Amino acid sequence: MMKQFAQIKAQYPDCILFYRVGDFYETFGEDALVTSKVLGLVLTRKPVGGGAYTELAGVPHHAIDSYLPKLVEAGYKVAVCDQLEDPKLTKKIVKRGVTELVTPGVSFNDSLLKESENNFLCACFFEGDKGGVAFLDVSTGTFKVAEGNMDYIEVLLNDFSPKEVLLSKGYKEGFISRFGTGFYITALDEWAFSRSAGEKKLLTHFGLETLSGFGISGMSMGIAAAAAILFYMDLTEHKNIDHIKSISRVDRDDFVWIDRFTFRNLEVFNSLAGAQGVSLIQSIDKTSSPLGARKLREWLAMPLKNPDDIKARHDLVQAVFDSEELCESLRGQISNIGDLERIVSKAAAGRIAPREVLQLSRGLKSISKIIAEGESVPAIRRITSCLDGLEELVSTIEKTILADAAAQIG
Repeated sequence: MMKQFAQIKAQYPDCILFYRVGDFYETFGEDALVTSKVLGLVLTRKPVGGGAYTELAGVPHHAIDSYLPKLVEAGYKVAVCDQLEDPKLTKKIVKRGVTELVTPGVSFNDSLLKESENNFLCACFFEGDKGGVAFLDVSTGTFKVAEGNMDYIEVLLNDFSPKEVLLSKGYKEGFISRFGTGFYITALDEWAFSRSAGEKKLLTHFGLETLSGFGISGMSMGIAAAAAILFYMDLTEHKNIDHIKSISRVDRDDFVWIDRFTFRNLEVFNSLAGAQGVSLIQSIDKTSSPLGARKLREWLAMPLKNPDDIKARHDLVQAVFDSEELCESLRGQISNIGDLERIVSKAAAGRIAPREVLQLSRGLKSISKIIAEGESVPAIRRITSCLDGLEELVSTIEKTILADAAAQIG
């Protein structure tokens, strides 16, 4: 067994390997020392032959979701190695393999995600004094790309606040020198940032022959960065990402860009007084859903410049403000939606739980009611016209649940 462990560990040298043994995930050697210290577990020893021993620390398999966040928040990546066959059906060593690699920027685990914030993974590609960046929140499917000079890249890094940054090997010191130490950095082989392979990777993922429909076909540096993120999804065993349906460009001329020092002094997201102070977002965030909280944060980070877009937003706010009855009704329906973005992403990744399926049904019903509410209000109808309550899916969910409940009673 230890030989198998060593072979798998060699493939993930920079990760703590959670190795499934029966009802536990075990860690060995240096991994066990770190795991024991971070999680406060009892450290034991296991004989490995020839009078030698290795350190051992483990957690119950059913409680893994309560332990993983502590390790990731402490700055460690975790490779989850599962049993790939039934131990009862083999007389040899049970076949095992890594089924997921959990990192700060790649997670569906609710314990690792903040409801009011996106959990962005970023990739950066540099050429001379310019660069391309891409941001993906795999938990919502949000995928964005941009290009510009170093000052613009710095503004984007500040506004999107990525939880993890992917760089080509050899760029780490230069990145830290230019942008500071406040980022969790993962270095990838140079091939992951290939321009030619990058475009092919994106086309394959989206099932397209051209990227022109997304408006990014001429952004070769941004495409290289975006493709590096998709390659990283493969490396971390996150292959079920069909919920990532599109990618959008972030244009400098569309928003008011604020440098990080001004942004900090404005206390938009954090008060200079620390825990005793109150930031702008803490003062105004009265949103009714996680989706709304994340959208408000995005609006504050990237204020609009286009007068027509600003007017359309104001018209919508005015329409709701003018009718207290409409406002209360919409607030109630929106609060019932829950975190639909992340639930849909979990469904696509095959990680959705039964209670989340029920919430999906409730959320879709609320969307249907919001569409009906907006029929008589032009400002709202402009938004709801692209929504769909998916009544057939709701019906299927409810019939399945009723059938399952009847089967259990029977």
